[in-house]
This record gives sequence, C-alpha cells and structure tokens, in this order.
Amino acid sequence: MTGNLAIIGYGLSAIGPGVGIGLIFAAYVSGVARQPETRSVLQTIAILGFVLCEQLAIFGIALAFVFSG
Repeated sequence: MTGNLAIIGYGLSAIGPGVGIGLIFAAYVSGVARQPETRSVLQTIAILGFVLCEQLAIFGIALAFVFSG
C-alpha cells in the first residue's frame, strides 16, 4: 500500500516542476520576441532554470522509489 502512495505522491509533486518549466520557457519566448538580440543570454538563463526545475522532478522520483520499497 505504501508503494502506491509513494507513486501517487510523485505524480502530484511532478506538477510543480512541470508548471515551472512551462513558465520558464514562456518567459524565454516572450523575452526573445521583444528583444531578439538578447537571445543567447536568455537561452543560457532558460536552460539553467530548466535544469534546476528538472532536478526537483528527478529527486522526487528517486524518493518515490526509496519510499515505495
């Protein structure tokens, strides 16, 4: 029973990084549309933000496997 709850908990916790990644790239597209010359700077910041948000999701799935067994 606890394994099922861990997987459900991970599914719910994956919503946060998903929303965060969506907001990061929405801001990136908006920024590039406004000032195309800043594309390289904004792209670096967007990829860094993506990596940080994705680490939360990977950490969450690791904890789901730890607590499910």
